[in-house]
Amino acid sequence: MPTNSEPSFTEHELQSWTVAKLRSHLKLKKLGTNGKKQVLVYRVLDSQKKMNKKTKVRQRKQVVATAESSITDSGSNGQVVDSQETLKQEREMERKERESIVLWRSPVRTLKYFVLEASVLLYLLGKRLYNRKKTVLLCVVFSMVLLAIYNIEGAHQQTVGSVEKTVLWCAYWVGLGILSSVGLGTGLHTFLLYLGPHIAAVTLAAYECMSTNFPEPPYPTEIICPEEEGKQYRISMWTIISKVRLEAFMWGAGTAIGELPPYFMARAARLSGADLDADEFEEIEELLHEKNENPGDMSFLEKAKLSVHNLVQRVGFFGILLCASIPNPLFDLAGITCGHFLIPFWTFFGATLIGKAIIKMHIQKLFVIFLFSEHHVETVVNLIGKLPKYGKVLQTPFKEYLRLQKQKLHHKPGTATSGESGNLLAWIFEKVVIVMVAYFLLSIINSMAQNYHKRQCKTKRLLQ
Repeated sequence: MPTNSEPSFTEHELQSWTVAKLRSHLKLKKLGTNGKKQVLVYRVLDSQKKMNKKTKVRQRKQVVATAESSITDSGSNGQVVDSQETLKQEREMERKERESIVLWRSPVRTLKYFVLEASVLLYLLGKRLYNRKKTVLLCVVFSMVLLAIYNIEGAHQQTVGSVEKTVLWCAYWVGLGILSSVGLGTGLHTFLLYLGPHIAAVTLAAYECMSTNFPEPPYPTEIICPEEEGKQYRISMWTIISKVRLEAFMWGAGTAIGELPPYFMARAARLSGADLDADEFEEIEELLHEKNENPGDMSFLEKAKLSVHNLVQRVGFFGILLCASIPNPLFDLAGITCGHFLIPFWTFFGATLIGKAIIKMHIQKLFVIFLFSEHHVETVVNLIGKLPKYGKVLQTPFKEYLRLQKQKLHHKPGTATSGESGNLLAWIFEKVVIVMVAYFLLSIINSMAQNYHKRQCKTKRLLQ
């Protein structure tokens, strides 16, 4: 580990070093050695900055200890400590006030801040688009060309229709994936609400129809058994996986895209030299300080967060891949860590995409398909009926739902199935979806209002 006696280097001096020398220096400090030269330079500078910060913390503790033991020398040192304590208390008060800005506590203030934050974001978006006039012009021209191809009659319209259907289907699942992971933990659980039920429906239909060649249309909007009399195919888990591979991959790719905002926020703050004063960044700093001061007092969740931070920082690509390949609610910390330590974009996004869209999605698909295989579903329904007292009552809606689903699979397109609208389970699931979507929208409003309050506090500190 580096000591305080180690020399500090300026950015100009580090730029004159070779890549090999930079990597050797980083290796001695047990830091990551991957990335381009500029990234390595920033990593060395960041290490020096942290060492200086630790030195200042130790000096500050010595000052505080001296001030407590000596009454006569407490004048100037006491003022420094008091000012730092005051700043810390102000930030804590700001955080508590920000937590109270929610619709169910301060509806008028929350809606006002939400509108103001939306206005600020629209202004910033317009400003960025104006600064990239050439790119915007190229996008407009390209869109006009596509619109012309789409509207002109000709033999190409059959291909256009096929491409349109595939693109819209992929965009639908990518969008749901983004909604699932975007927003630092406030995402909509679209796997439970959309992709999971879709895979379950395909699984039940495959075992009932003994085929996955569902007629298109109406598939994927509606699933009905193919009219192939006498033809039956062997259904396996891999057959069903192949049927839902496209939508599952696109949903996983969407979740990977949704993890980019924390990465870009941390990277931009690091390159600009700005203080990382967001709550998530402060939490990491506090955890690192707590680890050094009181490692035994850390909770399990705090240790888990710190483990994610350390794994990504030290292992790099494979650490990110591991975090992305398992259900991990703390993955936002991985994105923040990668951005702060200037992990190359394609290293972060490549590992995230492989982990979420390929490895994790296959694990989730296998679980849903296994759970909703015909014999497993029937076993679960029979077990529900054996529950004491209320077993038969609870079993009835499940049996009715399965009967209606099987009946629906064999009806002709365009004809209605009897009793579909009156099923209790379908009604409950519909209401659950509405409640979860409503909560997601409320969380977006609260989050944007709190972001505007954060802007106000930051501006106020700069003006002081």
